[in-house]
Amino acid sequence: MKAPGDPRPVVFPAHARETFAAAYPEVPHVLEHALGAHPLMELGALARLAEALPPGSIEYNASDQPIGVSGKPAPTGLPIGETLRRIETSRSWAVLKNIEQHPAYAALLEALLDELRLAIEARTGRMLKTQGFVFVTSAGGVTPYHFDPEHNILLQVRGSKVMTQFPAGDPAFAPDAIHEAYHTGGGRELTWRPELVSGGQEFALRQGEAVFVPVMAPHFVRNGPEPSVSLSITWRSEWSFAEADARAFNALLRRIGIAPAAPGRWPARNRGKALAWRIARRLGAG
Repeated sequence: MKAPGDPRPVVFPAHARETFAAAYPEVPHVLEHALGAHPLMELGALARLAEALPPGSIEYNASDQPIGVSGKPAPTGLPIGETLRRIETSRSWAVLKNIEQHPAYAALLEALLDELRLAIEARTGRMLKTQGFVFVTSAGGVTPYHFDPEHNILLQVRGSKVMTQFPAGDPAFAPDAIHEAYHTGGGRELTWRPELVSGGQEFALRQGEAVFVPVMAPHFVRNGPEPSVSLSITWRSEWSFAEADARAFNALLRRIGIAPAAPGRWPARNRGKALAWRIARRLGAG
């Protein structure tokens, strides 16, 4: 939390922090934020950031994607800086990963997470591996169906979008074998079937709104009728790492012919399987 006398403005108002504290870590919800037209989130600043980041921290492609894709779409052919500066017409989707590599963006990430630190650490312990990601999308673009391993809050800074989320841990939406493959080095893309949509919950976001995404909750995103800029602030916890390691241990069990039970969701801790995987990995069995 911010210390008395800290001059930084509060981004998450008191009622938003209360909502977050009541729902974290398992219940998706929309939060109000006051990040506003932050200068670090302007397209020119983001284009300069993208040009300064290492190539492995940049991903961009055509924004006209289906909800379900197989593998990674191809880049648009434009340089990343021009992709962002011309987002009105480039029909592109871009993500700038690990923006905390830049000192100014690291300070922004730290300030935002600091506002929620007490609520987070009261439930899942110390925040680990804090990271930031910026998404810049042309009008109507789609982020295909996938999941992420982090606790995540997506702040809408410009434009609008609709995120459709599905229940975390439900194999109907993300089979256990896909989780296990991901945590042992595979991809996170999921197979989309139109009949799944009835199980999703839509979260419509305008500028000044954010959505919380629980660990490994499958989701896809449809951008609104104008370009969008969103900031994703993420963190891991010992709970999330234990869930991931339990999944990896289940992959090991499945390879030797055992059909394991899926890890429990919060408040289950999954310590036994997580410890077993960490031992197996040290012994070279992972």
